[in-house]
Amino acid sequence: MQYSVFVMTTLSSPQPPLEGPSGHRPRSTMREVAALAGVSLKTVSRVVNREPGVSAELVIRVERAAAQLDFRPNLTAANLRRSGQRTATIGLVFEDVSNPFFASILRGVEEVAAQRGVAVFAASLDEDQSQEQQIVEAFSSRRVDGLILAPTAVEQGYLANEMRSGLAMAFVDRAPRGVEGDVIVTNNRAATRDAVQQLIEFGHQRIAFIGGVSALPTAEDRYNGYLDAMMAAPARVPGDYVVRDIRTMAQAEKSVTELLTSAQPPTALFTAQNLISMGAVRALRALSVEKSTAQIGFDDFELADVLNPGVTVVAQDPRRIGRLAAEALFARLADPTRQPFTTVVPSAVISRGSGEIPPPP
Repeated sequence: MQYSVFVMTTLSSPQPPLEGPSGHRPRSTMREVAALAGVSLKTVSRVVNREPGVSAELVIRVERAAAQLDFRPNLTAANLRRSGQRTATIGLVFEDVSNPFFASILRGVEEVAAQRGVAVFAASLDEDQSQEQQIVEAFSSRRVDGLILAPTAVEQGYLANEMRSGLAMAFVDRAPRGVEGDVIVTNNRAATRDAVQQLIEFGHQRIAFIGGVSALPTAEDRYNGYLDAMMAAPARVPGDYVVRDIRTMAQAEKSVTELLTSAQPPTALFTAQNLISMGAVRALRALSVEKSTAQIGFDDFELADVLNPGVTVVAQDPRRIGRLAAEALFARLADPTRQPFTTVVPSAVISRGSGEIPPPP
């Protein structure tokens, strides 16, 4: 039997508890205590579980807030923490679980977890990098055995204490900064370089790059792969053909439309993420230039193969990435002392027609 629960998490400041039908206030939560005390959820957890490393001042603030809210800790969770027992649950934290790439990773994780009778909980950051630590701490306080994280925050040094206290971690899509761990990734830079090189070999010089959030290592790697290919090309790209920090399909469609209606439009597009690729397809078709403007996208997407022309893509294997990440996580749970490792999952260019369109004569 497969256990899977999607928790689309959007963390916000807790509201004061309302009285129920019987006139009793619902049981206070650790999150409410953390908000009232002005500390993190993890700090409250450490105080409740009498863990070291919390200053006397913070202990007093937490205890006062707990008393004010009549907070009563979950003794079952506390006992699990002290005994080291497992909860048969793992968590996934991604930028957006509904993104086809991350949804496929989730499916791969579920396949491995189901074989072990482990429940899988997933949370989205809703494009808010600042929520990463909050969501990780929320999962930790609920005593998941391990977490699979696609890092989005600038660095993940905050995980050091979590990992020392026994939380198993695996990372997908990009390596963490500030801690070491098991990482499952694709060689984004080399794959992008090879794809752009293909466009160059077909005769293109004006090749536009439309990329995602530049703060993300994957986005930076893909941009650098584009630059690697263009800098080695006979004609180098003007800056006008580079658009970055695209977050939505609509933004991608707008940016591509502006590029294609400029005085000297690009003859080819490299779209660095699946949602960007879909926005570009809309723009190309709206302008009726989908058969005269080349496009290669990073990451496959639904119906890319049935369009006319089909969209040529750099295809990762997200389901395999998910399976490998889950296997790494369970191996870490079995042997917390094993050396961290990185697995690079190969990608491949799937030629469907759009990436093989030559430039106009």
